[in-house]
Amino acid sequence: MRRFVLLTTLALLLGLLPAPALAAEGSHRSTGCRLGDDVQHVIDVQFDNTHFTRDRPNVPSDLEQMPHLLNFLENQGTLLANHHTPLIAHTATDILTSLSGLYGDRMGIPISNSFRFYKSDGSGNTLSSASFGYWTDPLSDPTRAAAPPLMAGADGKIAPAPWAPFTRAGCNVGAVSTANIALENIGSDITTVFGKNSPEAAEAQANPDQAVADFEGIAVHCTRSSALCADANNGRPDLLPDEPGGYRGFQALFGHKNVVNGIGAISAMDGTPLPGFPGFDEMPAKNTLGYVAAMQERGVPVTFAYISDAHAGHGTFPDRPFGPGEADYVAQLKQYDAAFAAFFSDLQNHGINRENTLFVFTADEGDHLIAGPASPAGCDGVHVACTYSKIGEVSANLSGLIATETGVTTPFTVHSDSAPTVYVAGQPAPNAAAARDLERAAGSITAVNPYSGNKETVDNTIADAAEMKLLHMLTSDAQRNPTFTMFAKPDYFLFAGVPNCSSPCVSISPNFNWIHGDIAPEINTTWLGMVGPGVRHLGVDRRVWSDHADIRPTILALTGLRDDYTHQGRVISEVMTGHEDGRRGQDLVELGAALKQIDAPVGQLSLDSLRVATRAALSGTDADDGTHVAADTKIAGWAARRDALAGQILALLQGGRTDEDEVDHQRARELIRQARALLAEVHTAAAAA
Repeated sequence: MRRFVLLTTLALLLGLLPAPALAAEGSHRSTGCRLGDDVQHVIDVQFDNTHFTRDRPNVPSDLEQMPHLLNFLENQGTLLANHHTPLIAHTATDILTSLSGLYGDRMGIPISNSFRFYKSDGSGNTLSSASFGYWTDPLSDPTRAAAPPLMAGADGKIAPAPWAPFTRAGCNVGAVSTANIALENIGSDITTVFGKNSPEAAEAQANPDQAVADFEGIAVHCTRSSALCADANNGRPDLLPDEPGGYRGFQALFGHKNVVNGIGAISAMDGTPLPGFPGFDEMPAKNTLGYVAAMQERGVPVTFAYISDAHAGHGTFPDRPFGPGEADYVAQLKQYDAAFAAFFSDLQNHGINRENTLFVFTADEGDHLIAGPASPAGCDGVHVACTYSKIGEVSANLSGLIATETGVTTPFTVHSDSAPTVYVAGQPAPNAAAARDLERAAGSITAVNPYSGNKETVDNTIADAAEMKLLHMLTSDAQRNPTFTMFAKPDYFLFAGVPNCSSPCVSISPNFNWIHGDIAPEINTTWLGMVGPGVRHLGVDRRVWSDHADIRPTILALTGLRDDYTHQGRVISEVMTGHEDGRRGQDLVELGAALKQIDAPVGQLSLDSLRVATRAALSGTDADDGTHVAADTKIAGWAARRDALAGQILALLQGGRTDEDEVDHQRARELIRQARALLAEVHTAAAAA
């Protein structure tokens, strides 16, 4: 939850054909949008924390309890069950990676759903920022005369916007509650778009709840010729000052109020009118899909949308997290399934179906369940409801545990999380004594787990600057980069409280019982489903290794479009019609697999290097820290080799040749050999750590 509070030919696959020319557009209810050979619509939906696999063996999974969606994916397309998150695995980072094809180091948000940054006033202290904000927002940093963008690209400019290729190609693009492509905050975002003296800004001051309903969460980014975003509908300039290739003359509608002016009234899939945006945590399937259907059927053929997690209550359900098989959880999933049944039926009645529409569904991340045994034993939720007498995350005071157990009192701030990022006061160099003392201490603290009753080390792994760079967690804005990151055991949520344990440093917090952020298979493994023109019917596939960075390039390949930048993901050629089983196809598959394992934040190289980094972080003393220094040097070398190798593989995958009939076979085999050699080297080092 928001916790801060595909290509039909191999020529297109390799990016060797140009994007379609800008299509002429008629009325906004009959657009000139046509993508690739057969795609006329794109529907991209990302769930929050919605699972394909079961969290309790007897209880059907979330998708099993939504058979209208699951059957659609299995029977008409491909569901990849070996799909993965970036780091840190949270809603904002995961959605933004999916939208952009970039990891956090190249779009500015590797830490979410909020993050800290060092102030520029010389104090060495930190401030906090939400990771959610409109795409062009600056970082909210009053200590800098010119704050960097929130969405900071590798060059320090605003990262490229995900709607630009579609609007340039004649397709209006809708945003439904998804991260950072609609307005997120009624303060700074409204000022940025409408102006500080605008009626919208005045409304935000006088009636903030109404301003949320009117202006947040919903947007349409229009083509140059679209009447939908005209001034008459309160269309505003769609400004992307740093967009590669330029972006001028486009307008957008921001907010439910203005979108309804353009396309008409909107209802949820159960027929309930939606008088305004309900809020980011009140977007169950019926609300989100209602917006998507209305946009798709009324001149907005590309939509990116978000659905709230089903394992916490929304709407009429109690505002609390649920455990698997609880009656309210099962009932809410039944409503989600009914919404999908109505959604697919409604789209079909409007001629929007798998023959002309690319459907993409995924979940931002998985979750680790923190709960005691379910009662009664053997409950399945469907026939016999489950209840839980003990449920909730293990909340732990990091400051208190460190001071009490190790005596280290180095001042620091922390972005509270199960994978907390630590900012040592004064922003010391990575190998400075203060940073190293705290790092060693954080990695060694113990606690008695209230579920097992066992005393255990709280931390699993730890990454300092060199390892965070390899994991794609350092950005172009050095002031937002933490000193180090802990990846705790998944039961724990860590915060910085008082530096003692006079009050218990460890307790159960029932407000949250699903946890993510840190590194664990149930968190970092999620799913991706695709249906539509150019997508093979493979049913459930558990072999293909993919991650969120691959979604963007695959969508663009299937729609015949290209971005003006190089993605960090690859086209998932295995799920596409036209994929060959011969030498060429095998080269593409093996290159893609090699790329993932050396470059993905939870690929083999990352996980092995993290073991090396953790062992080094816990080693040494102030007087003799040679093991850590040597390990950092080795990790930095691996990262540099990886970056160079990944760049060469991506160049070959994303169109480095002019001969559409051949991939340079010898070059491909050599790059694969180098990738495997690097993986073997790091794996050997990890085994010795």
